Amino acid sequence: GPFRDTPREEFSRITVERALNHPTWDMGAKITVDSATMFNKALEVIEAHFLFGLPYERIGVVVHPQSIVHALVSFRDGSTLAQLSNPDMRLPVQLALSWPERLEGGLKPLDLAAVGALTFEPVDSARFPSVELGFEAGRRGGTAPAVLNAANEVAVRRFLAGEIGFERIFEIVARVLDGIPARDADELDTILEADALAREEALGS
Repeated sequence: GPFRDTPREEFSRITVERALNHPTWDMGAKITVDSATMFNKALEVIEAHFLFGLPYERIGVVVHPQSIVHALVSFRDGSTLAQLSNPDMRLPVQLALSWPERLEGGLKPLDLAAVGALTFEPVDSARFPSVELGFEAGRRGGTAPAVLNAANEVAVRRFLAGEIGFERIFEIVARVLDGIPARDADELDTILEADALAREEALGS
């Protein structure tokens, strides 16, 4: 997102317009704010756990400003495979619909020489506690991921409406996640109840 180099003390002055100005992706408002807060990565950590059956201690997150490398898989022999493409959401949507086939389309091929360099940085958890909140919700299990998601959706909506500042998004999600005990997510009604309670708490935070 646009604030990876912004000091945390300046987060209170971040406007909606600045948060929606993503340097590499063209997305909707909610997802763009999620990228700015890195809550998109928090949710992707949980997705990776369920999609690939990986324990949370085997999932990692790195910051990659160029948005060219979208996934890395490390093997026991020390090698790593990377999935690279230009930042275009049409590709993962197309692949989700066509899997296991890959279709020819109007997507721009990746030119690594034009990209020039690929860089990676660790997540600064002090400035972006969102990623650790994702791990925390995932490890708690049950309804905790639903609580995290619902609280974030409400907090982002309130930020976009001008009701709260950017930095309050982190505070609201952390408070709601901490305040609602995780329950077994064995029935849809239980998950929906947790979702509704989290939204109510996030509105009142």
